[in-house]
Parts: sequence; C-alpha cells; structure tokens
Amino acid sequence: MNTRKEQLKSIDRLLTIMDDLRAKCPWDKKQTYTSLRHLTIEEVYELGDAILENDLPEIKKELGDLLLHIVFYAKIGSETDDFDIGSVAESICDKLIDRHPHIYGDFEANDEEAVKRNWEKLKLKEGKISVLQGVPKSLPALVKASRIQEKAAGVGFDWENTEDVREKMFEELSEFQAEVETGNQKRMEEEFGDVLFSMINYARFLKINPENALEKTNKKFIKRFKFIEKQASDRGKSITDLNLAEMEVFWQQAKLF
Repeated sequence: MNTRKEQLKSIDRLLTIMDDLRAKCPWDKKQTYTSLRHLTIEEVYELGDAILENDLPEIKKELGDLLLHIVFYAKIGSETDDFDIGSVAESICDKLIDRHPHIYGDFEANDEEAVKRNWEKLKLKEGKISVLQGVPKSLPALVKASRIQEKAAGVGFDWENTEDVREKMFEELSEFQAEVETGNQKRMEEEFGDVLFSMINYARFLKINPENALEKTNKKFIKRFKFIEKQASDRGKSITDLNLAEMEVFWQQAKLF
C-alpha cells in the first residue's frame, strides 16, 4: 500500500487535474452543483452494486469516480469563496471529533449501541429540531424506513426484544389481509406499508440490512429469469413461446446453479 506521503501526493495530483479541467475543458467549465447531482447519485449506486458483488477492483474504480465528484463540488465552491476541499475536510474532521467524545473526550462508551445513542443526543445539542431531521427526503422509501427506525431507536424509542417485533409483524400482516378481504384499495395500501415497515424493523433486530437483502434477491431473480430466456433461445424459441409449466421447469433448473 502507498505511504501517507504518497497518498497525499495523489490527492494533490487530482486537485491539479481538476483545476486544469475546470479552466480548459468546455464540458467541465459548464457544470454546476445541480448538473452534477444526478451523476453523483448514479455513481453512488454503481459503488453500491460493486460492494454487493464484492468486486474489489470495481469498488476501487467507483470510489475514484465518487472522489472526483467530491473534488468537483469543492472546486465549484472555491470559485465563489464559499468553501474548498480543505474547508470541507476540516469540517468533517471537526464533526468526527465532536461526535466521538469516547475517543477524543471523557465520555465512556463500551459498545456500539452506546455510541449510537450518544451520537443522536449530540446532534440534538447541535440544534437539530428532531432526531429524524437528518433523514434525507429523497432517500428510497425502503432505505428511509431503515434510517428512521435506527434514529428513533438511537434515543430509546424501540421495542424491548425481537419476539415483540416479530409478533407486531404478523399483527400487521393480519390487518393487511383483513383489508384485502374488504377490497378497500386505499386501506390495503396503508396496511401494506405497515407490513413493510414492520418487516424492515424485524430485519433490523436480526441484523439484516433490508436494502442489501432485497437487492440480492433482485439479482438472484434476474439471473434465474435470464436462464429461462436462454433455455428458450437455445430451443429456437422466445420466452413468450413457453407456457407457465415449461417456465417452472427451467426455473427449478436455474436454482441448481
């Protein structure tokens, strides 16, 4: 691995390249916070994919892409004297020190949960009106539900044990089924949301990341479905030419791989 000096040299090289691009490249000169936003979100999702695949070379590549975006935003900020990469780094350094009094102060935290609880208390002292204030509005609903529950639990608003959460999940499922039988679409949707929320909560107690779990299932389904398509193609057919029974045979075969 590179030494600290070599790492800093690489960062300085990136900053120099960013200066050149901003000054000389027609595309880079036109970019703004807003124009880069959707590209940054895309890069984060690409990094997430690489992490789920445990593809270390791809993780390295995507981290580089994300680092470029951070440097790009900082460069734009420096042009209006609002901030630069140095002040961005200093800001997060100060925040980390303030939020870790068990490392840099006299607060004692013997486990992860104590650290989380104190983290939320510190944020309230910093002027946050609500512990949920830090949950981005634009987060996907499943991820948002996870963060909401984590933050509420961080201040003690939580179930006492896993069994209670499990029972709540089945209670919500029963209420959903009751609304299905009435056929009330609005109530069905509300109760289905409650079912999902309770399942995400149960996953939290079981130390399962629901976003990762669902994405792994998505990938598994895609792989198996493509297997069915290939089996149809190998037989000179389209998947639309197969009946459900034939698809099921190939689906079961796909599960063997």
